[in-house]
Amino acid sequence: MTLPSPILDDRSYAQLRDDLLRRIPVYNPQWTDHNASDPGITLIELFAYLGETLLFRFNQIPEATKLEFLRLLQIARRPPSPARGLLRMRPKTEVAAGTLVDPGAVAQAGAVAFETQLEVAVLPVEAIATCKSRVDPPDADAEPERFGELQRVIDALDGLASDEQAAPYEVVTVDLDGQAAPVDFDRAVDSMIWIALLADAKMDPAAVREQLATPVDGGPALLNLGFVPDLAAGPADEIDPCPGQGVGRPDPSLAWQISTGRIHQGKPIYASLRTAVDTTGGLEREGVLALELPGSLGDIGVFELDDDALAGAGEFPPVLDDEQEPRLVCWLRVFRTDGVGFGKVQWIGANATEVIAQRRANTVLLGVGDGQPGQELSLMHAPVIPGSLVLEVEEPEGWTAWTEVDGFHASGEDDRHFVVDPIGGKLRFGNGVQGRAPQQAERIRARSWLYGGGAEGNVAAGTIKKLGGFASILVDNPLPAWGGAPAETVAEALDRIPGELRRRDRCVARDDFRELAMQTPGADLGRAEVLARFHPPTRVEQAAGVVSVVVWPRVDAAHPSAPLPDRRTLRRVCEWLDARRLVTTELYVIPPRYVKIAVAVAIAIKPGYPIQGVRRWVELILRQYLAPLPPYGPEGRGWPLGDRVVAGKLEAAALQVEGVEYVRDLRIAIREGDEETGSWVEIVADPTASPPVEAVVGLRIDEVPELAEITVIEGPSALPPGEQIGAPTPDKTPVPVPIEREEC
Repeated sequence: MTLPSPILDDRSYAQLRDDLLRRIPVYNPQWTDHNASDPGITLIELFAYLGETLLFRFNQIPEATKLEFLRLLQIARRPPSPARGLLRMRPKTEVAAGTLVDPGAVAQAGAVAFETQLEVAVLPVEAIATCKSRVDPPDADAEPERFGELQRVIDALDGLASDEQAAPYEVVTVDLDGQAAPVDFDRAVDSMIWIALLADAKMDPAAVREQLATPVDGGPALLNLGFVPDLAAGPADEIDPCPGQGVGRPDPSLAWQISTGRIHQGKPIYASLRTAVDTTGGLEREGVLALELPGSLGDIGVFELDDDALAGAGEFPPVLDDEQEPRLVCWLRVFRTDGVGFGKVQWIGANATEVIAQRRANTVLLGVGDGQPGQELSLMHAPVIPGSLVLEVEEPEGWTAWTEVDGFHASGEDDRHFVVDPIGGKLRFGNGVQGRAPQQAERIRARSWLYGGGAEGNVAAGTIKKLGGFASILVDNPLPAWGGAPAETVAEALDRIPGELRRRDRCVARDDFRELAMQTPGADLGRAEVLARFHPPTRVEQAAGVVSVVVWPRVDAAHPSAPLPDRRTLRRVCEWLDARRLVTTELYVIPPRYVKIAVAVAIAIKPGYPIQGVRRWVELILRQYLAPLPPYGPEGRGWPLGDRVVAGKLEAAALQVEGVEYVRDLRIAIREGDEETGSWVEIVADPTASPPVEAVVGLRIDEVPELAEITVIEGPSALPPGEQIGAPTPDKTPVPVPIEREEC
């Protein structure tokens, strides 16, 4: 249902003219010449023309009137969302090492300002995260140069116990700039993340080690580590319920340790570290950890080995390259006490903090109360971040803090409440019955508030270059900022009115979940579907109390034909819906599952039509017909979840192309198994069976097709579907290597 524009008077020029002519005999019977040549008729036509113009303007509802409709319905426009990101720092000089950057420092990416959220002591270290990634079991005959030293390492460890076995590994390093492929720490032989702290190039590692062990303001020094997991979402059956239900997996218990440099009975000694701050949820999402470093220099060191065979063996840290080893200050390692791995990791860095594209306004006097109901005041900086305004009123007892609320429907006459319009930067007080009104001569001040937001905050990696007030600190953002979204337009807010009046910002019915998911600020969704009673971990379709919301991003450059939401999108939608669901609802926000299919079509082309052009159009039509996002799909809403793919429907879609006389042959294949070991299996129809069997690809309730390959030819029969991408690949790729010939 759309909101119609009210037409207050729809009469046209002809209707106005005729109406005036009909009135002549009533008011002036002597006027009998009603032809166009009469001067009086000319004046009537002029008034009719002017009247039509006035009515046209009268029917145009101005923007202020539309906003007044929203205000009367108490439906506020949604404010812009600020972008978020991670910022890393390093000192320019040795003198700047240890500089303390307080929360609220302003970093700049051109004209876009970001505010730091956590305190950072900028230490002269660089963090390199490594993984002891397992390799295939050793084959001494096939690769003697790789595994020839294995027995020597085992001997250096004084052999293996009866319950131990050798676990060959290779060192894999997380990219310092987060641009390379993520490292899979589920392949770590010891289920650990190893982090080497390296001194800046111009500093002595021993001096840096001493600085790390020096207390700051009577407390231990803090090391900030930024963490970003792989942003690609995993399978739906591995996604936990949205937070707040008490049934999801709790934050895992992490154990952080630091190398002491001491060795006891051939075993390295590590000291435990305490986590002071953790916004990563236990290394589950992007954020920052602050670790309390030991206050003793004896608990920070590097292991000195008498036998080089022990380097990287057992519980000893991995081996760095020759350029990094001289800069090594110490090693950090982290593991989960339950032995579970960390999955894939995109980036880990030292001296990191979270930043948000917002600014803080300082104390300002807004005005003086007059005791009238519904008083309004304006802030000088907008849009306002909801919930950030700290407001005080000077009452007889002194300055008193007031509370921001969504509305006065639950406010009493003595409740010190106020409402903020975040987009306009206006605040409103109660009427004395619902919410107290500031009395005569009571001064009103805003102690502080945050303002900003918008899509312009989604800056690219490496664009945040300046930190206000800290010329001796170098800063950059290793990954792009995310989450910024513009404010809701008036037209969007008006379109939202019917739904808001029905659901009142609550998720109860199926359409409530779908509509509110699409309105998630900053998510930029292209489609959302609701699966009632579908339980993703078990894929049970009749689980009581469960609601699963399947979401697609509007754009996915990595998978244009099969768009998938990333972890940030899933978490943002999850948090948005979780605050609006019923307490008895177990909510999941999941990505769609794709079933890869291949289609081969043979067509007959009408005489006079270009072969290449018709083939391209048939391919485009079939791709759009099977696409998951609107405005494509069978009905323009994307391919329906769980709807089977029938060869006959694809033939009907191909016949819509002008120039196709008929479809000679259409064949479908489905991909079974994974990308490496799977194969294409053709779905064969049997028209001779009773009843006839069609070529149909069945899909489960949370699945949609992904057109992995399509072949369109003009001929009597189609090529085998999946032939192009299903060809077997050799076990090893031959690489030409020149060999110098020996000369006598």
